[in-house]
Amino acid sequence: MKKLKLNYRRTFIIGFGFLASSIAWSMYNAFVPPMLENTFVPQIIAKLGLNAGILTTLTGIIMTLDNIFGVIFQPVFGALSDRTRTKIGRRMPYITIGLPVCAVLFALIPLMPSLAMFMFVLIVFNFVMSIWRAPVVALMPDLTPAPLRSQANGVINLMGGIGSILAFLIGGLLADMWAPAPFFFSSAVMLAALVVLRVFVKEPPGEAAIRAKEEGEEDKSIGELPAEEKKARTRSLIFLLIAIFFWFNGYNAIETLFTLYAINVLGVTEGAAAMMLAFFSVTFIAVSIPAGLLANRIGRRNAILIGLAGVTLLFPAVIFVKSATVVRLMLLAGGAFWAFVNINSLPMVLQLCSHKDIGRYTGYYYLFSFSANITAPILAGLLRDIVQDYGSVFLYAGVAYLLAFLCVLLVRHGELPKEKQSVDAILDQMDN
Repeated sequence: MKKLKLNYRRTFIIGFGFLASSIAWSMYNAFVPPMLENTFVPQIIAKLGLNAGILTTLTGIIMTLDNIFGVIFQPVFGALSDRTRTKIGRRMPYITIGLPVCAVLFALIPLMPSLAMFMFVLIVFNFVMSIWRAPVVALMPDLTPAPLRSQANGVINLMGGIGSILAFLIGGLLADMWAPAPFFFSSAVMLAALVVLRVFVKEPPGEAAIRAKEEGEEDKSIGELPAEEKKARTRSLIFLLIAIFFWFNGYNAIETLFTLYAINVLGVTEGAAAMMLAFFSVTFIAVSIPAGLLANRIGRRNAILIGLAGVTLLFPAVIFVKSATVVRLMLLAGGAFWAFVNINSLPMVLQLCSHKDIGRYTGYYYLFSFSANITAPILAGLLRDIVQDYGSVFLYAGVAYLLAFLCVLLVRHGELPKEKQSVDAILDQMDN
């Protein structure tokens, strides 16, 4: 028996799809809230005669409307891609159509002159994003054996972290020069990522099934298992998905409202606020691959618990800090802890399904994470308006992370069985 080795080259190339998605979402969450709070939401408040004290709440509500499409449609298109059979593969048709359309729509966002046109572009953009996001993420587990998915997910998220850094650093610099420039830059990166995927990633039909057979995995969904095992696995899946909902509540609350916090509390510019988030992404990138490797030694669940414990203690402490330098250092630590959580969560979910259901379960993962995109900006914005303190977003995040920690304690499945840590030499050859 030979020990299975990850095909790093192919995994990095697959990661360009996640990079394209990540740069779009990071740019979106960094620059759309100030556009709403400074321009469009005050117009709504003035026109309807509303209380100006609900400014942040309304901003949060508008930021969540588009995510409803992600909640509804990402599981649908993930499952559809499982059943799709074309010459270019199961996932590639959705990526090939959806990604360039999103790139064009994203460039249009800062050019919209009215709230109606602005919201129309946002909603269509997010609908099309939900067409290809689950399929592009499903490429990794399709082409990666189960024992290596945490490690491969580290590589994929490293690429996503690079996308975030490009958004926060370059986007931050461009924003202070010309407001639409970060959006144009992101669109160009998205189109370049599509070219890389189409040129270098081949999606051979049936490869996932071949890998399942060679690894000796039982290609059965939860519904096909004996009643007792089905119940236990379903219970773990439910608690894991609820934990995902809670920890993305914490993450998205900070990501969505951090620029407003930094501008209003720390007194930095919009571009500098976006660049501060790059500190979070730097350590996330640095720890992504080590987080996957460590999970292979101590278990995915334990790695996630370590990460959740770290962010639960760290972020509420930001409330007492008024120094931008100290906040940057805390973001560095937060990025490392977040890597332990984020890198190992999707592999745990996919360990509970068969290869034929990878797209559907990837859709479940994004159903719960995007549901958090809906609740987090609204609830965190409401809390901010009640206490009149932008720092309250970190208290909200800490509570959400704590609830996620408690849920993960109840998860009992999703680890790779010890006996499946090595595979036949044929798989090693397939990776090379």
